[in-house]
Amino acid sequence: MTRIKAVLIAIDQLAAAIIIGWPDATLSAVAWVWERDGHRSWPRRWIDRLFWFDPNHCRESYRSEFSRSQFPPGFFLEI
Repeated sequence: MTRIKAVLIAIDQLAAAIIIGWPDATLSAVAWVWERDGHRSWPRRWIDRLFWFDPNHCRESYRSEFSRSQFPPGFFLEI
């Protein structure tokens, strides 16, 4: 992951923490969870339209959060 992408993700997570109260999730991942759970679908639709060049952006953001692929290499070491 490039440093620029890491900074953008950090800003996105800060926004989610301020707006929603979820400190370690991106707004895109939250939008996917909301639609999946039947709460609201409009945020996911808006975000996916904003990122038109990245098909299924919100779903992929959720998968990235779920698999912890944004963590630095070697972060999970056996103790």
